[in-house]
Amino acid sequence: METHGDLGAYTFPALLANSLRKFSRRPALSWVSGTPMTYAEVGFRIRDMQNLLYRLGVNKGDKVALFSASSPYWAVAYFAIVNSGAIAVPLLPDFTGKEVATCLEHSGARIIIGQEKLLEKTAQFAETALDVVIRIEDSVLLRGKESRTGDWSPVVPEESDTASIIYTSGTTGRSKGVELSHKNLVWTAVQSQFFQRINKFDVGLSILPMSHVYEFTIGFVLFFLNGACVYYLEKPPVVSTLLPALAKVRPTIMLSVPIIMEKIYKNKIVPTFTKKESIARLYEKPFFRKLFHRLAGRSLKKTFGGRIKFFGIGGAKVDPKVELFLKEARFPYAIGYGLTETSPLLAGSGPKITVPGTIGPVMPGVELKIVDADPTTGIGEVCARGQNVMKGYYREPGMTQSVLDADGWFKTGDLGYMDSTGRLSLKGRSKNMILNATGENIYPEDIEFVLNQHPLVVESLVVEGENSSLVAYVQVDEEKLTKEAQGMIGSMTSAVGGAVDSAVDAVSDVGHMLQYKKEEIRNEIKFFVNEHVNRMSRIDRVEVIEKFEKTASQKIKRYIYSIVKHIPGKKEE
Repeated sequence: METHGDLGAYTFPALLANSLRKFSRRPALSWVSGTPMTYAEVGFRIRDMQNLLYRLGVNKGDKVALFSASSPYWAVAYFAIVNSGAIAVPLLPDFTGKEVATCLEHSGARIIIGQEKLLEKTAQFAETALDVVIRIEDSVLLRGKESRTGDWSPVVPEESDTASIIYTSGTTGRSKGVELSHKNLVWTAVQSQFFQRINKFDVGLSILPMSHVYEFTIGFVLFFLNGACVYYLEKPPVVSTLLPALAKVRPTIMLSVPIIMEKIYKNKIVPTFTKKESIARLYEKPFFRKLFHRLAGRSLKKTFGGRIKFFGIGGAKVDPKVELFLKEARFPYAIGYGLTETSPLLAGSGPKITVPGTIGPVMPGVELKIVDADPTTGIGEVCARGQNVMKGYYREPGMTQSVLDADGWFKTGDLGYMDSTGRLSLKGRSKNMILNATGENIYPEDIEFVLNQHPLVVESLVVEGENSSLVAYVQVDEEKLTKEAQGMIGSMTSAVGGAVDSAVDAVSDVGHMLQYKKEEIRNEIKFFVNEHVNRMSRIDRVEVIEKFEKTASQKIKRYIYSIVKHIPGKKEE
């Protein structure tokens, strides 16, 4: 376990120097299909990139954009930028060209280090917005020229100096530049060891974007701090690439977002124990459910390579049923809570202390308080203070003052409560809470958890409609729905026989049958959810959409769906 005493300062140069000194021969970064670079080799690559940036005229305080999928190259480029005293501006790989242009203009970054295929998004404005373009794969200069000779001279950043300006792709719409210091990020990585110790023999498999602070701080900086090795996927983390990678890397530690485990639970675990009536009856009984989950947990651990000891879940709230399964399966999951503005971690639970439905204790060095708590429920807004809280929103003093007071308390916008043992639980976003006509608080996330239990619902979103009504948007499982439609056609064909072929032809088109099924499924879903929620939380209307638009952490962009009259992604029927 590395501490401030080992580093000497909460800065990236101090962290890098400590890791190179202690772990020089240990494997550090690698592609899944490649041979790991040692810490010493990483150090040489960082110095080469620093020399290039120096010759290109980069000075302390300059902004350098980083536009790439997660990779060993990303890690090298980031260290080179911040250890030169410059400021890294990580851009999410799924940003559009327009979003990239907006972030570059707002941050003032005139230099970009990027992945070749992503740099194509910058082609239309590169000549006017960018002085220097560097291809991250091989450090080839695609635009610009060197203005200095010689090599970089060491620059010693202060702990309070800005290391990153991170543009969020949030659920509320406007992308904000979160300004994080060296201390914000390095301090958080050091403190997060409270939840899980990492050592030089640990191996991680990265499946999330490093431009998201959750993956960056916990999935990269924490590993680098302790001499562990991180492997990166060459392709997106779909089943065909992820399963072979898990078998080869056999990670001990991984980070994920809730949707991955939720899909495994809903598409694999539940069908396994409910497809046969005899097994389904046993599965309803707690004793047998726990037994079945234990067996499923053993299989799941093998799928993840057999060595997994920490599977961190963050970025969004976890479905309680999924968490109960993981707990009963004895799968070593962990829960974390935080925001980009808090670098990110505020509270959490390691695998041994998780309690389904709760987040866990506050991270040491962080203060949390519940503001304007409801006297009956104790639910109020979560506010945080600590060394991990951002410097502010870049070039947005008014926006900063609206969430960060003079005493350093940051208003998270999340609703939650603390129990008598000091464990934090979350209830949802304050902006999402719906106040109905009778003054009752309705938490849409609670309704969504129920909706997502329906076997045909992939994901859902609940918003306030006209006249205080509640509207549920649902994405249904098209594959299951198509199979059901085909089954209905088959049954009708068998029933009517050849005597009424023309009647069968009229309904035998799967597309037409899907239309009928979707109309039927709306009513079925509405009945299902209203049977399981209280009177105040009952849904008035269900709308089926094709696909939700999401953030990098796979949270639905709620603001897009807040106006009921316009339903983006709704499939016309």
